[in-house]
Amino acid sequence: MGQTFAGKVVVVSGGSRGIGRGIAEAFASEGAHTVLLASSERNLEAAAQVMEDRGAQRPLLCAADLRTEAGCAKAAALIAERHQRCDVLVNSAGATKAGSFLAQGDELWQDGFALKFFGCVRLCRLLWPYLRESKGHVVNIIGGAARTPDPEFLIGGSVNAAMHNFTKGLAGLGKRDGVNVNAILPGLTETERVEQIFKQRAAAAGQSIEAVRAEQITREGLSRLGRPEDIAALALFLCSEGARHIQGTAIAVDGGSTPGVY
Repeated sequence: MGQTFAGKVVVVSGGSRGIGRGIAEAFASEGAHTVLLASSERNLEAAAQVMEDRGAQRPLLCAADLRTEAGCAKAAALIAERHQRCDVLVNSAGATKAGSFLAQGDELWQDGFALKFFGCVRLCRLLWPYLRESKGHVVNIIGGAARTPDPEFLIGGSVNAAMHNFTKGLAGLGKRDGVNVNAILPGLTETERVEQIFKQRAAAAGQSIEAVRAEQITREGLSRLGRPEDIAALALFLCSEGARHIQGTAIAVDGGSTPGVY
């Protein structure tokens, strides 16, 4: 294990599973004090055990509903109490649903924005004073649908596009305050979340999950799905001193599946 981030405090929302957990593990392996935020205490404890088993420092855990203002405030208060600083904020929480547009009511749209978009906005606002003081970094984990609309993923695409715009705008404030703000756009990645999306797409299209999975991989011309460590490697770089001149950008980690030039 390295010590690139020794002494740094790294906060990861959605840090108990999938991409967020992979990112948290990568920072911990480089000596960081990690703080994992998620709604499930059970999943947080499982993630912490894995990190400890691999020789990393045990993370600080906060079980909170990040869809709410109170949940985000709870997380910020714990960070203030235990660390009084934040060097890196990774916003990776979010579980927008795929499916048929006509079958998705307002409650699903509101829930999609509540966690991924508003959770990100609130955590950035609450932790910004610490990030400004440390000349830190924000990395928002968004998704390829921010650039590539999909009729079966309208909630996710809309939320991702909003986060993309927010990230670019926040980077302007970051230029003034010395905080680097960037985004990562993962493609299809081997997580429980992607398996859920395949299931939702299958239900909307009247197909099997295996057929939807194979069709998606073929359509995007992929040799394999991504892995959490693919995204984690980029997050580590974006939060390193070697990436200080990268500001306000969004980088796809999708095996080349994004069809457009933007």
